[in-house]
Amino acid sequence: MGFRRHGPFQAGDQVQLTDPKNKRHTITLKEDGVFHTHKGAIPHSDLIGQPEGSVVRSSGGTQYLAFRHLLQDYTLAMPRGAAVIYPKDASMIVGMADVFPGARVVEAGVGSGALTCFLLRAVGPEGHVTSYERRQEFADVARKNVEKFYGGAMDSWRLVVGDLNESIDEIDVDRVILDMLAPWECVDAAAKALTPGGVICCYVATTTQMSKTVETIRDHGSFTEPHAWETLLRDWHVEGLAVRPDHRMIGHTGFLVTARRMADGVTPPPRRRRPKGTTEEL
Repeated sequence: MGFRRHGPFQAGDQVQLTDPKNKRHTITLKEDGVFHTHKGAIPHSDLIGQPEGSVVRSSGGTQYLAFRHLLQDYTLAMPRGAAVIYPKDASMIVGMADVFPGARVVEAGVGSGALTCFLLRAVGPEGHVTSYERRQEFADVARKNVEKFYGGAMDSWRLVVGDLNESIDEIDVDRVILDMLAPWECVDAAAKALTPGGVICCYVATTTQMSKTVETIRDHGSFTEPHAWETLLRDWHVEGLAVRPDHRMIGHTGFLVTARRMADGVTPPPRRRRPKGTTEEL
């Protein structure tokens, strides 16, 4: 992958500068470049050759902390064609859908490319991600964002402009990730593409979407009982003995639904339900 993750800063590196108020600016270093701000200018030459974690001072005297940006910072600041998946949800998709190095992943609904960046890192150079996006303008934004982060085109990524149901040609894939308004419309296509034991993961925004997705997966007959949940993220203020939750938090952003592909011809065991009027399970 073309993007350098460690070592002294070099021309072409993307560097995140953070001021004393925690405002962040991302720049791409150039030999003769200058970063201008109302707090003064910083020549890029002051950064080139310096290690990560260095402090540079603008001509106005303001100090900036310099690091290569983290993926979570990049995805939140990237240009958007569609809404991006928050890092907390992208991390849960990678973790709970068990996206592993070398995996073959199909993604539908590429949006601005945020989740694609996470998936490409998870599968590594030996894996492969195919992203389907219906809208050309979203696909164009996603391609620019992904290639900017990784420093160029990725051999492990294929971007297809088209409908998943009509365009998919993959078989025996390990994971299918659906980020779209109506993921239930693609459950059958996902089942045909997935290898037995593979995982389908759907990201939806509302409870009605979640309900429709769960019931469609449940009724399809090729998947295990779907699991639905959401993740809430709350920071904490810690300063001496003043320890308390922050007043603001990242609350609801979306729901995730996952299930596993069963072997062909296998009928899932009947679900065990609690009888009405009792707390005992069957």
